[in-house]
Amino acid sequence: MALFSFRLHDIGEGVAEAEVVAWHVKVGDRVDEETPMVDVMTDKATVELASPVAGVVIATHGEIGQSVAVGSTLYEIELDQEDTGASVVPPEKPKAEVPATPVPVAPVSGDAPLAAPATRARAKELGIPLHLVPGTGPEGRVTADDLDAYLARKPAANVISEPSDGVTETKIIGLRRKIAERMQESTRRIPHFSYVEEFDLTELESLRGELNANRGADQPKLSLLPFFMRGLVKLVPRFPQINSLYDDDAEVLRSYQAVHIGIATQTESGLMVPVVRHAENRDLWDCAEELARVTSAARFGSATREELTGSTITLTSLGALGGIAATPVINRPEVAIIAPNKLAPRPVVVNGQIAVRTIMNLSSSFDHRTIDGHQAARFVQALKQLIEHPSLLFLERPRK
Repeated sequence: MALFSFRLHDIGEGVAEAEVVAWHVKVGDRVDEETPMVDVMTDKATVELASPVAGVVIATHGEIGQSVAVGSTLYEIELDQEDTGASVVPPEKPKAEVPATPVPVAPVSGDAPLAAPATRARAKELGIPLHLVPGTGPEGRVTADDLDAYLARKPAANVISEPSDGVTETKIIGLRRKIAERMQESTRRIPHFSYVEEFDLTELESLRGELNANRGADQPKLSLLPFFMRGLVKLVPRFPQINSLYDDDAEVLRSYQAVHIGIATQTESGLMVPVVRHAENRDLWDCAEELARVTSAARFGSATREELTGSTITLTSLGALGGIAATPVINRPEVAIIAPNKLAPRPVVVNGQIAVRTIMNLSSSFDHRTIDGHQAARFVQALKQLIEHPSLLFLERPRK
C-alpha cells in the first residue's frame, strides 16, 4: 500500500502557520487530482488547497479553527497505484485565493447570514428569513440542506409552537475571528476619542441630484462618499496628522501626502476594507468609479491584497441604517476614521426662521495619543464647511 502525506507548505505569505477553516473531504472519501481538500487562512488570505494525487483519504489532521504550522501533515491518502514521489508537496501557487484583510469599523447589528447566492434566492422564493435558519456550513454558512431541514421542522400555519430553550453554539473561526482579533487589538491599544457634529447637506444633495440626473452613460451614480473623499483630500494639506499611521512600537507618526482611503465594506464573509488609492489624483467621478470597483471586488471575493491594504484613513457608512450617531473603531495603525450617518429632513432655524433641511450627523473617532481634541474638532468643522458649501470642494485650494 502506497501512502501520500500532504504537508502544509509555504503558500507565498512568509508565515509560519495557518488556520484550518474548512474541510471539503472526510476519511474514506475517494479523491482525484485537483480535488479541493481543505481551506486554510493566513493573515492575508483564505487559500483552497487541492490534492495533487488520486486515492482514498485515510486521515485528516487539524480541527476547524486550529492553527497548524508550515511543514505539518494536513492529510494522508492511500494512492490508487504505487507512487515513489516525495511526501512533501512542493510550494505551488494556490488554486483559489480569497483576500481576507478585515478592518474594525463601527459596530453593525444584524449582519446578514452567510449563504451562497442560490441559497439566498431559494430562501427569498420560499419566504424564509435566512437569519432564522441555523447554518451548519463553514463559519455558520446556511446551506441548501439547512433550508430543507428548516422546512421539515417548520410548524404549520396557525399552529402554536412550543417554547424553545435551545442554544446554538457557533465557533468563531476564519475571517470572523480575524475581525474579532483586530477589533480587540485596536480598542486595547488605541485610546479612542469620538466626536459627532451635525451637517446640513441640503445644498450638497441638490448638487448630487443634478449631477446624477445629467451624468454620462459611462459615469457611475454618485453616492455621498465621493464628496467626503474629495473633502478629505482638500483637508490633508491643512491637517496632515489626520492622514497618518502611528507605529506605537517605534513611537513614530508617519504622515502621508498620498491619500489612500479605506472604504469599510460589508461582505458575506465579513467586514473588509478595500482601498481607493491616490484619491488626491482623482476627480469626483473617478473617485466614484474606483469606489464602486474596489467595493464590488471585495464583495465578490476577487479583490487583491494590494486592494485590501495600505489605507491611510478610513470612511465607513451604513447608509440608511446609519442611525443618529456611532462610535467607529479606528483601523489600526491609522489615527482617524470618519463615519457619515443617515440623512433625514429636520426642522432647523435658518436666519431666524424654521425651515426643513436635509441633515446628517457625522461621527468620527481619533487616536488621542497623536491627535488632541482641539485638532479633531477643527478638522471636523473644516470638513463641515466643505460639505455644507459643496462648491468649495472644487476650488483649486482649500480655504484657510
